[in-house]
Amino acid sequence: MPFPMTSRRWLWIFVLVLGAAFLVQLGSWGPLESSEARYAEIGREMLTGQDWLHPQLLGIYHFHKPPLTYWLTAAGLGLFGENTLGVRLLPVLAVLLQVVLVYGLGLLLFRQDRARALAAAVIYGTLPVVLISALNVTTDAYLATLELAAAYGILRYYHQGGTRWLYLFWVGLGLAFLTKGPVGFILPLMVVIGHYFRQGQAKRPFTVHHALGFGLFVVVGLSWYLYLMAENPAFVRYFLVEHTVERFANAATFNRAKPWWFYLVLAPATSLPWAVALVVRAVRTPWNSVPREWRNVLIFWVLLPLLFFSLSKSKLLLYVLPIFPGVVLLTVYYLGRCTEAMLLRWYVGIVAFFGLLLGSLCLLPILSTVLPLGLEVKPLTAAWPAAGVVALVLTLTLWNQVRIAPRLLVATTLFTVFLLLAAKPIMQQNELNFNGSRPLAGFIREQQLTGRPLLVYNELLPSLAFELGQIPVSLFDGNASLQRETQFQTNDAWRRQLLNLQDPQQEPALGALLLQRPVLLTKGELLPERRWMLRYFTHAQQLGKWTVRW
Repeated sequence: MPFPMTSRRWLWIFVLVLGAAFLVQLGSWGPLESSEARYAEIGREMLTGQDWLHPQLLGIYHFHKPPLTYWLTAAGLGLFGENTLGVRLLPVLAVLLQVVLVYGLGLLLFRQDRARALAAAVIYGTLPVVLISALNVTTDAYLATLELAAAYGILRYYHQGGTRWLYLFWVGLGLAFLTKGPVGFILPLMVVIGHYFRQGQAKRPFTVHHALGFGLFVVVGLSWYLYLMAENPAFVRYFLVEHTVERFANAATFNRAKPWWFYLVLAPATSLPWAVALVVRAVRTPWNSVPREWRNVLIFWVLLPLLFFSLSKSKLLLYVLPIFPGVVLLTVYYLGRCTEAMLLRWYVGIVAFFGLLLGSLCLLPILSTVLPLGLEVKPLTAAWPAAGVVALVLTLTLWNQVRIAPRLLVATTLFTVFLLLAAKPIMQQNELNFNGSRPLAGFIREQQLTGRPLLVYNELLPSLAFELGQIPVSLFDGNASLQRETQFQTNDAWRRQLLNLQDPQQEPALGALLLQRPVLLTKGELLPERRWMLRYFTHAQQLGKWTVRW
């Protein structure tokens, strides 16, 4: 190796390599329904309308989340163009910053052991769940970054002092609150509790900087909420009940019901193979031999947040992203207790697992033709995973580095790079199957239909609005996703973007639209009582699950 693992240069090399792997073909497929498309379109409408305090989705106010993610999305579109690259670039940078913050947390917990801090950063940056968060724009990538910044700030303050780290904690906490509300407290709070629980740590005295930091949190984190509450008192109940209590306690509120064991299965599955290493080594290591500090990381950084999110009725995979820094730090700790012989066995097994996954991707073009996978994969798509298999075999057999840890980290990085390069063409070739609208928008442009009104039957389709830069008229016919929250609208202009087909009073508006030679998009068949609309259309084209009529 040109320089030892203790050199920080390896961290920056890893960040650059991972960043390059993310950036290649990052915009080759459009925003996907539903979450990513919502954030992309809200950011576009915010940038176009210059209303930074009242987020809008398809022309209707959308206050489901605080505005920071929308602001960042709009900023990305303003800086890099109104395209998918502009949507995804800032989340990728946020994930790269997470890698650096995990390295910083590793330095604190491993007592300035740079080799182990580097191992934690590499493992974190290559976790499947982290890769998903970078390529699927939601609040969660930003939230995890800000929670990590707050956690690092307070731990750095506890370990080494320095008021700037205390301010980092409060600013990170405020921005996390401005990203997703009270859930942004979970990881920083658990870090604080874990630092003190049964460790006999000397508490730092209360100073004026604590008060100033809390004031900064109020200004940063609560200002938007307080502004809207002053504007309309109905926001008090909306934020406190519907988007805090109801989201946690009632699965039907946002249609995200999952079984209680959802995270117990998905969290390990999306952190393979490291979840296996962590569980096996933790089970085989006597509990009494684990220092209290690391017991607290397991309990407060991983188990308690996992329990909290499992109790919630509203579940999505990326909600538990904040537990994974604790997972990787624990993995490095437990593997660091292994002998070189034991680590060699793990190395061989992990590299074999990586090779198996890349080998499966090599076979995907063949499997997609003989099995009903619902995918279209071109033969050349197998080139990247095949190159990855070759690189792993050469690393396993020819590299004579004596220590196992560097070889394991390099193999992990190689696997992740080739996995990202292999996955993007598959996403591009199957965009309709993955709920993207770029092929629909391309067809509408090819047929020179962009000047006509767009009607979307019984579906919320912000991805199409983003691709065309044109807000369609949504035709509600019973789909719950189209039951928009219009109680905060200041006028009736929103009715031009959302027609209720079940309301007879809106039939004249529908009739006027149909006389303007619109484009109608339907997913599946129209209800029998709506088929009379078809006589207004002379052409039809099937594209995936969608039918385009004009």
